[in-house]
Amino acid sequence: MQLGMIGLGRMGGNMTERLLRTGHEVVAFDPSADAVSHVEAKGAVGAGSLDVLVDALTVPRTMWVMVPSGDVTEQTVQQLSMLLQAGDTVIDGGNSNYRESQRRAAALAGKGIDFLDCGTSGGVWGLQNGYCLTIGGSREAYERNRPIFDSLAPAETPGGLYVGPSGSGHYVKMIHNGIEYGLMQAYVEGFELLAAKEFGLDLHAIAENWRYGSVIRSWLLDLVADQLEQEPGLESLSSYVDDSGEGRWTVQESVDLAVPTPVITAALHARFRSRQDNPLGGRMLSAMRRGFGGHAVKKADK
Repeated sequence: MQLGMIGLGRMGGNMTERLLRTGHEVVAFDPSADAVSHVEAKGAVGAGSLDVLVDALTVPRTMWVMVPSGDVTEQTVQQLSMLLQAGDTVIDGGNSNYRESQRRAAALAGKGIDFLDCGTSGGVWGLQNGYCLTIGGSREAYERNRPIFDSLAPAETPGGLYVGPSGSGHYVKMIHNGIEYGLMQAYVEGFELLAAKEFGLDLHAIAENWRYGSVIRSWLLDLVADQLEQEPGLESLSSYVDDSGEGRWTVQESVDLAVPTPVITAALHARFRSRQDNPLGGRMLSAMRRGFGGHAVKKADK
């Protein structure tokens, strides 16, 4: 099957290579000429602009957008809406907000263009292992493009899953990422407790032990074990942890729906705290203890 790939960052480039390996014809565009050259070497047809990309594909066309969520996605979809025609399909494989995907789907539908929102999970291992995809939008458009999803998903799995109407693919991915926050934080807290005890525990050995037969085994634990093997104390890393935004959206959704998500919310707040240097809240706690009990407090370094 033929398709256009827009955005050749690490994820987009790996997806392009996986599609090429499974027999698809890919015409690819990225503002970076080096990124385009890289996938050309893998067998893709490079395009110097969106106009050239669209013209290179036969009708009906499928355009896979793999760019950062937000303004870049918005600009790309708007440009495509002016270049494509009725019967074409736009797939947003990035982590866009599901409400934005609903809006984009409605706008493109007015021109007869199908829009599929595709939540994509798999990270840097997707090229090797395949990607877990959750797709929302027209069922007919999904079936028409199913060979693409089947090629990207792990073999013999429901990895390319149609989940429902427009917005639902990105909604499911949003919740997926919220769960990911909670799982990661649970592992973090458990291993901190292990390290804090005077037993001199070998964290890597314990992680390896838990990977087999344990009820808490997972791919995340596999990654923990791998990182601890490479660097037992993780001394080269900062404790600063960023967030992509989907955890925030998940927590906001829980507020809007009045569905409690205490674990996911606490995990998100832990990331916020990780970015603060000597935060006011901690200093205020010290001040209150000093004020009501005369407790000794640690002074700030000058």
